[in-house]
Amino acid sequence: MSFFSPYHQFPKTGLIHWLLLGILLLASIIASINPLDLDSYLLHQTGTILGAALLLFLQLQRNVSISGFVQVIVFILLHILGAHYLYSFVPYNEWIKNWFDFDLNQHFGWSRNMYDRLIHFAYGLLLFKICCDVFSVWLPQVKPFKIALLAIQFIMATSMVYELIEWLIAIGLSPEAAENYNGQQGDMWDAQKDMALATLGALCAALIQRFYSLFK
Repeated sequence: MSFFSPYHQFPKTGLIHWLLLGILLLASIIASINPLDLDSYLLHQTGTILGAALLLFLQLQRNVSISGFVQVIVFILLHILGAHYLYSFVPYNEWIKNWFDFDLNQHFGWSRNMYDRLIHFAYGLLLFKICCDVFSVWLPQVKPFKIALLAIQFIMATSMVYELIEWLIAIGLSPEAAENYNGQQGDMWDAQKDMALATLGALCAALIQRFYSLFK
């Protein structure tokens, strides 16, 4: 048995794809109501537009599985929520305390807002599948195990490029605006930790796909 299950022909664009894109559009409209900082929000939402456009393009080319499409939509929705609250101020801990009477930050000893860490982990975890989908179409002769390695390496590389883009954008902003956009929260190792979490997310997704293939 190969390390990963073989890939199949991906479906044409259908109602489910347009419904999910509609949910994405609705979420963006809602998130645009009184964002915490409009300029930073618009910068973040530029990524939303580019990501959604690329996803639609790949889907129209039949390069994406249903599960890969759904996972990217989930990731973009998480990103939209972070954009509305500038990542550093997403009140996840307050929500958990109100709903479950449990202080997550206190339990783990966190002194910063960890939502941005979640997003970088989710980047690797949720985008691994679409990377495998696309590489499997573009490189049909490459074995699934090597496709998975390519996907992990691609996530690592793009995570690094994103951190460089954040740095370049921050250079042209005021210190306050740069902090609002980057969400570094005083952590000098923020970029390195973000890249490590994206890599960890991709590795976890690879393991999940491996075990899933064993029970198909």
